[in-house]
Amino acid sequence: MNKNKKIIIIGSGFGGIASALRMRAKGYQVTLLEKHPDLGGRARVFKKDGFTYDGGPTVITAPYLFEELFSLFNKKISNYVKIIPLDLWYRFVFEDKTSFDYTGNEQNMEKEIQKFSKDDIQGYKKLVKFTEKIFDKGFTELSSKPFNNIMFMLKQIPALLRLKSYQSVYKLVSSYISNEKLKRVFSMHPLLVGGNPFTTTSIYTLILFLEKKWGIHYSMGGTGSVVNALEKLMKEENIEIIKNAEVTEILNTNNQITGVRINHGEEIHGDYIICNSDPPNVYKNMIRSKSKYSFLFNQKVKRMNYSMGLFVYYFGSKKKFKDVAHHTIYFGKSYKEHLNKIFDKKELSDDISYYLHRPSATDPSMAPEGHDAFYVLVPVPNNLSGIDWSKEGERFKDLVLTKMDQTVLPGIKENVVSDFYLTPDYFEKELSTLHGSGFSIQPKFTQSAYFRFHNKSEIFDNLYFVGAGTHPGAGMPGVLSSAKVLDELL
Repeated sequence: MNKNKKIIIIGSGFGGIASALRMRAKGYQVTLLEKHPDLGGRARVFKKDGFTYDGGPTVITAPYLFEELFSLFNKKISNYVKIIPLDLWYRFVFEDKTSFDYTGNEQNMEKEIQKFSKDDIQGYKKLVKFTEKIFDKGFTELSSKPFNNIMFMLKQIPALLRLKSYQSVYKLVSSYISNEKLKRVFSMHPLLVGGNPFTTTSIYTLILFLEKKWGIHYSMGGTGSVVNALEKLMKEENIEIIKNAEVTEILNTNNQITGVRINHGEEIHGDYIICNSDPPNVYKNMIRSKSKYSFLFNQKVKRMNYSMGLFVYYFGSKKKFKDVAHHTIYFGKSYKEHLNKIFDKKELSDDISYYLHRPSATDPSMAPEGHDAFYVLVPVPNNLSGIDWSKEGERFKDLVLTKMDQTVLPGIKENVVSDFYLTPDYFEKELSTLHGSGFSIQPKFTQSAYFRFHNKSEIFDNLYFVGAGTHPGAGMPGVLSSAKVLDELL
């Protein structure tokens, strides 16, 4: 029924790829444009010196969202990629070297909690029950529903108030948990999607239950193997993929989008445009005629608060660190003060916290034999900070390496044989995010659902958005669900 209608998709992150497949399943002609020579967006893969490094996303939750994309064409994901559950989800390590092993086994979870505070076991159980209610509303019911209509949003307000959405994640967790270290463990999830636990709406505690429902998974060969599997599927289903095609302008006549102009001047025309690109960047830099922007819309764009930036250090070691978990989260001395520096003061701190990914703990193919592959992700201020990363990058890399040597990876400094790093500049220049933010706009209540950038453009009739900056938000389940929203709209 849609075979004569053409959809152009800008960007091949998971949101763009999922949209391409969902729209193809509905009968549209689909052309996917990607500025890089490879697909994946934030999930790109880097190879160096025999090591394979996932660009960004490493934690797979809700794997059924990937399975759905294959089932649209009566195919099985297991024939394309191997995704396995992990027993140990995260190891949290504190400055005093105490640790907490976070798993899906509730008996083990209670034992871990007891190490810090026996009195918090019951609070934890109550917290999980409450997050299930939030999950049922926020994810199961609303994650794939469009919030383009203010009346639809208003209908949700009573339920959201009952679920204490006006509280921050940290405040909600603190109402059930008393131990400060445990508060950090159970409130950190917004950082996975670009939010400050002290300002992110408590709706995002649904991530805690989402992990419990489906577990934490890893794709053998790295997250890049999922990208490769999806690319193969797209080719099988006759989706046109054009790489090295940077969209420099989205063309419009009045309130209709007519097509795009790519890097060498060529114009490609279509009936609909789906942007898997940062909405504020699209509206600011990719559409020349802004006469249709209303005063209220311009104010919305101006008032947005953006997520933190990311410093990502990739490195390979000639030694295997067998005692280091697949996923480790290290907390520095301070928590609230540190996050305040990053999000509000836009200051770089030496008291860092970090997320360490060691895929070779599960998958030896990610590193040469006898070696380990790592990346460490450190939240830093976005580029509104004015930090000159060409001057600050090496110093900060050395700081991160020293901190890891002193904490989770003793002896790493003398064992690194390959490395490179990315800063917020990479996110701004290569991934086209405004201000080099790692996850587009922050997931505050006033920037969620209807108050986020809409999946169907507020300005142009045939322009749509998927990905981190639109509803329901960042993270793999979020961007994959944003493509499901389009099923309701197109």
